[in-house]
Amino acid sequence: MRGTVAALPSPRPLVETMPAVYRQDAHTQQLCDAFDEILAPVLATLDSFSACLDPRTTPADMLDWLAGWIGLTFDGHESESRRRDLVAAGVRTMSMLGTVRGIREAVAAVFELEPEIDESGGSVGSTTAGTAPPGSPYPYLVVRLTVSDPGTLDERRLDAVVEAVKPAHVPHRIEVSVLGA
Repeated sequence: MRGTVAALPSPRPLVETMPAVYRQDAHTQQLCDAFDEILAPVLATLDSFSACLDPRTTPADMLDWLAGWIGLTFDGHESESRRRDLVAAGVRTMSMLGTVRGIREAVAAVFELEPEIDESGGSVGSTTAGTAPPGSPYPYLVVRLTVSDPGTLDERRLDAVVEAVKPAHVPHRIEVSVLGA
């Protein structure tokens, strides 16, 4: 948890910004010192704010705040290292939301398993008139995970992850199968 730092020096003392005639005045120096004491933590925070926005360097107690910026919540069982990894993965996949790659990376990041994805979309380039469009006219998405122990996978959580990263208009279903079954 963040707190104050005793005797934190100001990186930009106010008295140095004053005209020379005021720098020598004791009252002006005291007033500037008082403001420096108040502003030093603010300036230090602003100077290091970029570190707070990086999941690798943000303080541990700010990980939940940072995760909230991308709509990520933790269930409370993740280690600090795992939470940092999840936030980093969330940031990486933000630009891929709604794509097969984004769904694959989000599911792999949360469950540490590579999903199999079947979907209705497609694209094609053709110079021939009348070429049939690829994919299905009816949108669908199926996300399959193969696990060694089905009791270790929370299917509701898998469904929620897929719901959060898939295109809003595409219905989906999840399928969980047991390895070797």
